[in-house]
Amino acid sequence: MELPVNILMWVMAVLPIAVLILLMVKFHWGAAEAAPIGLLTALIISIVFYKSDLELIGLESAKGIWTSLTVIAIILPAILIYEVTTEAKAFDSIRNGLKKFTSNELLQIMAIGWVFASFLQGITGFGVPIAVCAPLLVGLGVRPLWAVVISLFGQAWGNTFGTLAVAWDALVAQTGIQGTTLVEAAIWASIFIWIINFATGIIICWAYGRMEAVKKGLPAVAIISLIQGGGQMVLSQANPSLAAFIPSLLSLVAILFIGKLKMYRNSWSIQDSKMMLRQEEENKQQSDMKAEGLLTMNQAFFPFYVLTAITLLVLLINPLKNFLNKWQLGLSYPETSTGYGVVNHAYDVYSPVMPLTNSGLFLLLAAILGFVYFKSKGKIEKGGGVRAIRRTIEKSIPSTIAVIGLIIMSKIMGGSGQTTELAMGTAGVMGQTYVMLAPAIGVLGSFMTASNMSSNILLGGFQQATSQLLNINEAAILGAHTGGGALGSVLSPSKIILGTTTAGILGQEGLVLKKILPVVIIIAILMGIILTIATQFI
Repeated sequence: MELPVNILMWVMAVLPIAVLILLMVKFHWGAAEAAPIGLLTALIISIVFYKSDLELIGLESAKGIWTSLTVIAIILPAILIYEVTTEAKAFDSIRNGLKKFTSNELLQIMAIGWVFASFLQGITGFGVPIAVCAPLLVGLGVRPLWAVVISLFGQAWGNTFGTLAVAWDALVAQTGIQGTTLVEAAIWASIFIWIINFATGIIICWAYGRMEAVKKGLPAVAIISLIQGGGQMVLSQANPSLAAFIPSLLSLVAILFIGKLKMYRNSWSIQDSKMMLRQEEENKQQSDMKAEGLLTMNQAFFPFYVLTAITLLVLLINPLKNFLNKWQLGLSYPETSTGYGVVNHAYDVYSPVMPLTNSGLFLLLAAILGFVYFKSKGKIEKGGGVRAIRRTIEKSIPSTIAVIGLIIMSKIMGGSGQTTELAMGTAGVMGQTYVMLAPAIGVLGSFMTASNMSSNILLGGFQQATSQLLNINEAAILGAHTGGGALGSVLSPSKIILGTTTAGILGQEGLVLKKILPVVIIIAILMGIILTIATQFI
């Protein structure tokens, strides 16, 4: 590869991302409007500056469309679950049920936005926690914008060892690490992910009510983070596939006991919390009067119980999973290269989809069975199913446009060498101080590819080679990379769209980014500082 690494090429590689962020954050464009502009920018730059021909552009675009379909296959049934649940007025039941479990409003928000989101990330991933938990938080009275932000942060820590460790396995396969290096890399990854995990709890508390809420929520945050972050560190050494799932399951049980503690069982809330969309007292009284006709909390959670049961059944029973995975769909692609020798390898089957073990199918089954169950309880009126489907289609159209545009943009940038230029240029300038930016490169990878797994595949080898070239601890760099990738999942445009769509604020993706970007930068800098100091002594 003869890709020139210089300031002009680096600036051109940054430009599509800068345009996208500027339009979404500064001018408050929705992702559906900003994505085509970012895509066009990346396309022109790839041809003019990166010597990409039309064949490469066409094939990378086709890969992007194919990848987009897997995301859309999650968006549609996730919205459908939300609409079916809304038709049955189940969110009112969930809100009332959580009040019985604990009258502490902050703990209710943690239970859904952090603990339940973590559990879903442990078994499903691929944006499902955001799509499911954002509307649940809205049902608790959380402002839709904050519901999306909380759900994004709540699932972040599970983005390396979650979904039965697919992202971690991808990093190991890409870099070929083994033995002591493998063990140490898992420890480093767990340390950085634990930082993200603890920060999540503090972020939720701070957003809810600043220092007053932090003081109130700190004991619960400490307990949950010890179970999730500490548990993952231990299990990453024994069984990486279950390193996120088991701790997230234990934290789901733990939150029930935390709610019974003296400090949390009494009614507590911050009435002027900017996170909450307060109802008039009269509306609350009317809601309480109607509570007798609502579903119980367990009945209201039926679709999500089904989702959990199906996922565990399929993914944890290996003979069943292997049998269902025999059915795969994918397309073949020839090898392409740019004028600078950036090679995109040929694929007999590119990014094969296993439809029978896909999260989208699990969501669809949960939505259908949820509808049948709610209907049998007389909670869905005549025509409710048609209304739910119609609203699902209406909401999915803009998000579909955005997802396709953003993923094609990332594929073109990766295939033309722009993503590699970003990483190589940054490392070349920074030298030994590159250590400080290692987590940020992981963040960038997840932002660009919408997946920590893809980030590990795309940039894991680069991080490994750079650490070896600069004689920096390889395990620490790789751990920081995938830890940064977990953090970067919060910025993933496709995941943000999942949240804004199901929370009913599609088009406000820029506002979401504006909320989370400063926090992500601060955490990434903290991770970089810790890595820099630690590598001085190892």
